Amino acid sequence: MKAIIEQSLLKSITYTEYRNRVTTLFAEGKVTGNEQSEALLHYTELNETRMNRLEKTIKISEDIAAKLEYLNRDYIWLLISEGWCGDSAQIVPVIHKMAELSTHIDLRIVFRDENEVLMNLFLTNGTKSVPKLIVLDKNTLEVLGDFGPRPQGAIQLILDYKAQHGVVDEKGKSELHLWYFHDKGLSIQQEIMDLMLSLE
Repeated sequence: MKAIIEQSLLKSITYTEYRNRVTTLFAEGKVTGNEQSEALLHYTELNETRMNRLEKTIKISEDIAAKLEYLNRDYIWLLISEGWCGDSAQIVPVIHKMAELSTHIDLRIVFRDENEVLMNLFLTNGTKSVPKLIVLDKNTLEVLGDFGPRPQGAIQLILDYKAQHGVVDEKGKSELHLWYFHDKGLSIQQEIMDLMLSLE
């Protein structure tokens, strides 16, 4: 696994580089990943708007910010994502803002389809769901834990919707994004912080 992690880190980029890559491709009428379609272009456009808004509005709670300051170990947060993924658009900016508050966290991002071997190590119920945050010891590259592709409240919402309707359609996706909007990133912050504190 360490060799796979090392290879993925060589291909990793910063949050700013990630945003720029997605934006540049979209301007060319393309999306990240192996598949190109009008639907994915549409989702990417929505996500660009979401991420621009979240970068301005997301606040890391004072409690979480204080805990981030007191982390003792050095970590790499290796984040698997794609620009067209709605959950990524809601979660990646929150992870970025959390990482910015700690000198002990180095956030690196990779694209799922460019790192299939890595993705296959972190499947969710057999699926390549993103985003997936992998917490690494910076010195040894040991995998210490992971988070994603959704916080528990969002997972439950989708499970309930599927049970009721049999499929997650556009209305289901709208309800999911409404959940994220009302949650304001707090569940993401709390679940990731709980994971980090368990490693200290």
